[in-house]
Amino acid sequence: MNAIMKVELKKHLQDKGLVFWMLILPILFTILFISIFTAGADNATKQEVIQSIVPGYVVMFVFFIMISMVQIFIKDRDKGMTARLASTPIKSYYYLLGKWLPFMYIVLIQIVVLFLFGKLVYDVSLEEPLVLLMLSLFITFTVTAIGLAMALTVHTENMGIAFTQIIALGGAMLSGLWIPFDMMPSFMQTIGRFLPQYWAHQSFQDAMAGTTQVSELFQTLGILFAIGLAAFIIAIIRYPYFLKRAVK
Repeated sequence: MNAIMKVELKKHLQDKGLVFWMLILPILFTILFISIFTAGADNATKQEVIQSIVPGYVVMFVFFIMISMVQIFIKDRDKGMTARLASTPIKSYYYLLGKWLPFMYIVLIQIVVLFLFGKLVYDVSLEEPLVLLMLSLFITFTVTAIGLAMALTVHTENMGIAFTQIIALGGAMLSGLWIPFDMMPSFMQTIGRFLPQYWAHQSFQDAMAGTTQVSELFQTLGILFAIGLAAFIIAIIRYPYFLKRAVK
């Protein structure tokens, strides 16, 4: 497992396309939308908008890791790598963990870099760094578990990209990552409360402002963990079917 993990992590860190999707694009979007929504606003309004946009785009863009996860698993399947590994004594969950954990490291790096960017460029508040770290770990688990389940379920890369866009962009729209949640129609708010993006965004904002309530934090962590665990169970169930489609 460690060998697979090291090889995969090195490969991902050298992937310029992944760097673009995970760091450059979210930074460009953050700069663009902050400049649009703060134009002509007073300082208090600007800071409020910035405190919402920075964590909002962090949450939105972590979901794009699922595209890379789908591409890697399908490429291994179609090139015969999955079948060759399955024929060795290595246990299936070692293969899954070896592929999965590097993506978790990448998402954590992404979150840290984007929050540091917000702090250095826009001086966003990071009042509760330990809570922010805890939330980052849980949203990382949730996002990559969903990506793992998707990678073992979809049949083609294009299908994975389409589902990722629906989850990432649709979830962002319904969870208040683009506009304040309270300004959204009531039916959208109802849907949004079922999505991990909503809970992560709200808790990130509270932790940044230093207003975290312990009960609300544990509620968020529990919801994120439950969604991630459900996705991981789906991935385990789907793995035998994924192997059947692997090229030998």
